[in-house]
Amino acid sequence: MSILVFAENWEGKFKKSTYEAVSYGAELAKQAGSSVTAVVIGNVSDDDMKSLGKYGAQKVLSVKNDKLNAMIPGAYATAIAQASQKENAKIVIVSYTYSGKSVAGRIAVRLKAGLVAGAIALPSSISPFTLRKKCFSGKGLTDVVVSSDVKIVGLTPNSYKVNTSEGSAVIENFSPTFTDADFSSTSKETKKTSGKIALTEAEIVVSAGRGLKSPENWKMVEQLAELLGAATACSKPVADVGWRPHHEHVGQTGITIGPNLYIAIGISGAIQHLAGVSSSKVIVVINNDKEAPFFKAANYGICGDAFEVVPKLIEEVKKFKSAH
Repeated sequence: MSILVFAENWEGKFKKSTYEAVSYGAELAKQAGSSVTAVVIGNVSDDDMKSLGKYGAQKVLSVKNDKLNAMIPGAYATAIAQASQKENAKIVIVSYTYSGKSVAGRIAVRLKAGLVAGAIALPSSISPFTLRKKCFSGKGLTDVVVSSDVKIVGLTPNSYKVNTSEGSAVIENFSPTFTDADFSSTSKETKKTSGKIALTEAEIVVSAGRGLKSPENWKMVEQLAELLGAATACSKPVADVGWRPHHEHVGQTGITIGPNLYIAIGISGAIQHLAGVSSSKVIVVINNDKEAPFFKAANYGICGDAFEVVPKLIEEVKKFKSAH
């Protein structure tokens, strides 16, 4: 029995969430007395695939097919399911990114497997297989017991550390069998933002809401983000009125993130917003309303006018960076 990890790549390159998933799989393999195989779909260099060995993968199944250069959930799910069957994998780990979410349920159906969507820790027990995840829009925790023969773990990004060691994975070419149904949906167009840090990959996020009063006031948010090497985000009402693009909207109906540091400026902290950011390691709230719900979820809170606090914060960050 082995553990299979879907090693997601973006235009041939792995990102942090992939290394988290492989590291998670390696630690889980130690608990289960098993081994780790990664499956890579797309045109990734041999050196990059071999490098997954540093994170705990003993073997990499390489799936290269021109039809799979763009993300096609049905075909990707079939490839991963067949890789699982080939390796007799009883546990399949998928980083719960947008792509991971689009394939996890499909893999579960193909393998008649139980799925834990959004796991945040290693299993507390292998038998019975018990995983922890958040519930009630991030306000609670629940332990899920999976009794199916095959288990699918959807690992929340930034919920597990990246571990490295000496090692190089062995690459094996793998050619799944597809049907026309696997390609019933196709990718017609891909739009990318350039020159900015992707929200889902950002270690630090600076976000703002209606408390900034107008889109022109976002310059200080962008300045603070640039100084911190952070991504920018916003609340739903701000995106709805067109102050900021929708791809910056974080929350239950937007993007779910889990950075190491989340700075919320002028955001009240409605439950829908909290649901999308509650996985953040540290939350800093700046708001002039001391009754704002966000303060209850914050690790650090500053009750004050954002137009006074943020410029002072920018100056302090500048002083710190020049001194170091």
